Amino acid sequence: MDIAARLAVRGDLQALAGLAADAVAEQVDARGGWVWSRREVRPRPFEMSLEAALSDPDQQLWIGTIDGTAVGYATAAIEVLQTGELLGRVLDLYVTPGAREVAVGEALISEVLGWCGEHSCVGIDALALPGNRATKNFFETFGFTARLLVLHRKLEGEPPANAGE
Repeated sequence: MDIAARLAVRGDLQALAGLAADAVAEQVDARGGWVWSRREVRPRPFEMSLEAALSDPDQQLWIGTIDGTAVGYATAAIEVLQTGELLGRVLDLYVTPGAREVAVGEALISEVLGWCGEHSCVGIDALALPGNRATKNFFETFGFTARLLVLHRKLEGEPPANAGE
C-alpha cells in the first residue's frame, strides 16, 4: 500500500470538493457541528473556494492518497498576527473513514507542519469539535494543545434540536 501526501493541483479540484462535502456531512450533526458547518468551514461552493486557495500564496492544499486514489486532503493558511508574526492555521484536514489509521492523516499534517515551518510561523492552530476525541488525540500526537475554548448558547429555535448541542 502506497500512502502519500502531495501538493494539490487544479486537476484535483473535483476530488477535493467531494472530500470537503464529505467532511462537513460527517460532522454537521456532531456537538458543535451545526454552527461550525455554517461558520468555520470553507465557503461553498467548495470547488470554487478550493480553486481560489490554489491561487493564494498564503494558502496551500495537499491531497492524501492510497495507491494514487484520493482519500483525504488538508489545507493551511498563514495569518498575520497583530504583532506582525505569522500564525499557521489548519483550515481543513479530512481523511475518509475507510482510510483512517493507516497514516494518511499523518502524511498530510506533516506537510502542513513543514510548510508552516518554512514560512516561519510562530505556531499553528487547528480546530476540533467538542467530543471529537479522535481528532483531538490526533492533533495532540503532533504536539498541539488546547489554547482557547469557544462557548456557545443556543437560542430558542436555533440550532435545531438534532444539532447535537
